[in-house]
Amino acid sequence: MRLPLKPILLAFLVVFILPLITRAVLYAFDDRPRRWSQADWSSIGFLPPAAAEPEARLLVLSGRTGGLKGLVAVHSWIVLKEQGATRWTRYDKVGWGSPIRINGWAPDGRWFSDPPRVIVDLRGAEAAAVIPKIQAAIAEYPYRNFGDYRSWPGPNSNTFIASVLRAVPELRVVLPPHALGRDFSPGPLLGLTDSGTGIQANLWGLLGVKLGWAEGLEINVLGLVAGFDVRPFGLKLPGFGRLGFEPAWIASAASSNDQLPR
Repeated sequence: MRLPLKPILLAFLVVFILPLITRAVLYAFDDRPRRWSQADWSSIGFLPPAAAEPEARLLVLSGRTGGLKGLVAVHSWIVLKEQGATRWTRYDKVGWGSPIRINGWAPDGRWFSDPPRVIVDLRGAEAAAVIPKIQAAIAEYPYRNFGDYRSWPGPNSNTFIASVLRAVPELRVVLPPHALGRDFSPGPLLGLTDSGTGIQANLWGLLGVKLGWAEGLEINVLGLVAGFDVRPFGLKLPGFGRLGFEPAWIASAASSNDQLPR
């Protein structure tokens, strides 16, 4: 039985190659810094002083990275504050200096001049209930030592955040599809998706497929993800991430703060 190679090749070109070419053209005309030293890392000012907000709060944020990686990838980080705390605490996994950086940048700072997008925003009792699990997952992250970081296919900054989110599968929150490295695994993987709402097969984060209520349908080729969501509907395209209606947790967070980036 012969595989229909031409339709498969055409589908690959349309779903993976064409979006990348389009994204590359747009990137060439994008007025963004190309070097670290030229970028703006300042706060966008949407988080209040921690002391002014006594309730617990947990956020996961992401911003498009720079250089050629900016064509296809975002960087993700965690910000949290326990109830009554007087300062925010931000966690990043980076490839230089201390592998897990604490408060290396403003909690709501731009990443390579890109304003951060909210992936999840929990407050009050709900945040207080999961923050200990988040903190434990950060402390137990297996790739936290010097020399562990690898931009592609991982473990990288997004591998770190995806690993931490696995500690709270009840949130049913996943990183955006262009969080390159989120699907890294040290070996072949077959089982439930991170949210526990579907199934996945994965080869080191280089080739894989997911089907789940939280994840929708995702096809991973060399870390690039294409597919679609069903809650609500949205397309996932390499280089662009997710296009469509915002998930409920983002819409809810945005309605609570007019300055929240979208």
